[in-house]
Amino acid sequence: MIKYSPFFTTNINSLLSLLNIPIQFDIPSYIMPIGISFFTLQAVSYLFDVYRGLIKADDNILRLALFMSFFPQIVEGPICRYSQTADQLWNVKQIEFENLKLGAVRILFGLMKKLVIADRLNPMIKQIFSHYDDYQGGIIALGAIAYTIQLYCDFSGTMDAVMGVAQIFGVTMPENFQRPFFSKSISEFWKRWHITLGTWFKDYIFYPVTMSKPMKNLTSSARKKLGNHFGPLLAGSIALFCVWFCNGLWHGSAWGYIFFGMYHFVLILSGNIIAPAVTAFNKKLHINSECFAYRVFQMVRTGILVVIGEMFFRAERLTTGLSMFGKMVTDFSFSSLNYELMKKLKIDMHDV
Repeated sequence: MIKYSPFFTTNINSLLSLLNIPIQFDIPSYIMPIGISFFTLQAVSYLFDVYRGLIKADDNILRLALFMSFFPQIVEGPICRYSQTADQLWNVKQIEFENLKLGAVRILFGLMKKLVIADRLNPMIKQIFSHYDDYQGGIIALGAIAYTIQLYCDFSGTMDAVMGVAQIFGVTMPENFQRPFFSKSISEFWKRWHITLGTWFKDYIFYPVTMSKPMKNLTSSARKKLGNHFGPLLAGSIALFCVWFCNGLWHGSAWGYIFFGMYHFVLILSGNIIAPAVTAFNKKLHINSECFAYRVFQMVRTGILVVIGEMFFRAERLTTGLSMFGKMVTDFSFSSLNYELMKKLKIDMHDV
């Protein structure tokens, strides 16, 4: 709550002012420890796994502290479970040449993604997102695509470096990315992107909410009235809402991040609702959903939805994201794209 108290206090003050209530609370300011989100999620997973009897409580405080604070992962993950890395870290073996070689190669590959691609795209992205009013919707779309590529190369490059460092020590950590842009749906995308965060939300929020007694009763009642497909969706949708609300807030304390979470909640829920209709439509028109062309269509569609979501994620404010999206819809053109514009965006032919 320390991390989110300024956000909630600011919004409470705004609500009080709107209601003409002459009360204002001081907005607190704290210095945040590095990696507090990742420390917190790993600690919660350990406590829950002990509570559920999946692992035994560790009576060695040093081994537990090592699991919690393995230095490469404390800033961006991956989010590990105690059963995945604690024993490996405690019983680490002597560094072997093969691990040193493979680890160094993966670190260099990650640095290439970070320095050669992500960092070179940053001047262009910063210019477009800071001065979006100066550009056509097509240029804004290029900026959104560039940001999605930057985010992937930055984040997955960091993960490559983390995995490489761990491999040097002979430690195998869970992979955090699995070719996400080959996903055929938003739901599949989030099973391939930041995998350890997704599985954390699934195991510690989605399943506990879905399997709670009130939700079981709701599912049983809804199944009788709505059928076997839509009945379970009701409780599942409540759990899905909890997951994506928490996911949005986890990324940052701002309305733009909450919108980012709700955006994906709506997309995934809509996909679940219309799945039978899509299957029936494809069957009626004899569309082979397994053919290459259809899979490419699904991947392109998913990619477009991901880029739009990341644009809102990157925008300085929610209103900024909405304005950028509005320009993309109403003024989608590339007529201003020329060499002079590329120079202004700090992108030359060598970068391309």
